[in-house]
Amino acid sequence: MKARMMKPPILFCYSICSVLIVAAAVTAAPIEDFKVEDGKVLVLDESNFDSAISTFDHIFVDFYAPWCGHCKRLAPELDKAAAIVAESKDAIVIAKIDAEKYRRLADKHDVDGYPTLKIFIHGVGMDYYGPRKADLLVRYLKKFVAPNVATLDSDSAIKEFVEGAGTFFPIYLGFGLDESTISNLAVKYKKKAWFAVAKGFSEDVMLQYNFDKAPALVSINPTYNEQNTFYGPFEEEFIDTFITQNFLPLAVPMNHDTLKILKDDKRKIVLTIVEDELEEKSRNLIKLLKAAASANRDLVFGYVGVKQWGEFADSFGDNGKKNLPRSVVWDGDEEYHVVLGSERMEEEDQGTQISQFLEGFRAGRTDKRQISGPSFMSFINSLIGVRLVYILVFLVGVFMLIQSICKEEPLTVGTRDSVDHTTTTTTASEGERTRDKED
Repeated sequence: MKARMMKPPILFCYSICSVLIVAAAVTAAPIEDFKVEDGKVLVLDESNFDSAISTFDHIFVDFYAPWCGHCKRLAPELDKAAAIVAESKDAIVIAKIDAEKYRRLADKHDVDGYPTLKIFIHGVGMDYYGPRKADLLVRYLKKFVAPNVATLDSDSAIKEFVEGAGTFFPIYLGFGLDESTISNLAVKYKKKAWFAVAKGFSEDVMLQYNFDKAPALVSINPTYNEQNTFYGPFEEEFIDTFITQNFLPLAVPMNHDTLKILKDDKRKIVLTIVEDELEEKSRNLIKLLKAAASANRDLVFGYVGVKQWGEFADSFGDNGKKNLPRSVVWDGDEEYHVVLGSERMEEEDQGTQISQFLEGFRAGRTDKRQISGPSFMSFINSLIGVRLVYILVFLVGVFMLIQSICKEEPLTVGTRDSVDHTTTTTTASEGERTRDKED
């Protein structure tokens, strides 16, 4: 079969249609197309979303699904928050968009569950993991419009800053430090922590925050009631390491939220699996893990109870009662290492056993294994396949639309009589992709 040349009129038709479709896809509606009413949540759609996030310096967006129970419970809190924001002078807009209806936008902004909350600052989006009650939500939004590094000049200002930051993110206070010392890192980690420098402070503050000389950088993790002090060297590389190592506590409880944070951490994870995190013997073991973590900052020390998250714990082999507690070294994805001779811990002298485990790992006395089920990181990565399916469906739809408009027979090129078909599959089920996020 000979290849047929595309006729000029058909070429022109395809070109015009392509331009129109691309223009419609990327052109945002002017800001006049929607009104921000005082005290109301702004409703977004495909026609005004891009315009909104580029026009407003700070906009909080709720990506929701109409059927989602968590979304329905969040909606009245957003209404209250919008009313509170309207009474303040802070330039913050609270908005929402139906992510099920406008799937293209949802995929573009990595929405993989409902509700997904994001803050767009000068058009750049960042995930929001803070509180969802109206008054606390507004407090957090106000912090995002504040300076990257707050300057504190008194004990009362320090107290007010710490209380205002709340308990959901770590706080970094530089005592006797110049703002420029941490300004770049404050921008880099703004979505994960709060930063301030104290120019004026008393000895009482030094006692309260447990440092005996300045300059000093103090990390406070209110969620886990932990605090650490860094005395230098105050070069960006070393400060960066200190900041990242204190995002989480010394011993990290494994759950969906902490795994999201660990996704960006390049360190290997010493994961200890226990029967029940809340049992007294488990709590005693966790104290020993904290001590080991303090002396081995190049590793992350985490723990999980089979009772608390059995599906995750079971990914790392046989976790029957006779085999617990046990530790493995996890790479954060598909592989983990068992230290030979340290397959489980006895109840006596567990501190020594932890030391022997670490010694065996560093000496390479390990057996590499594959996790038996998808890790949380793998679940996130598998969503790429889902998005690819949506993109392919969209492209097919565009092609069919062009054919319909041009009303010409399909173009035939080449001499092949058959077409190979490729099937795209994904390991993430539709139910997993759209599961509700926990409050």
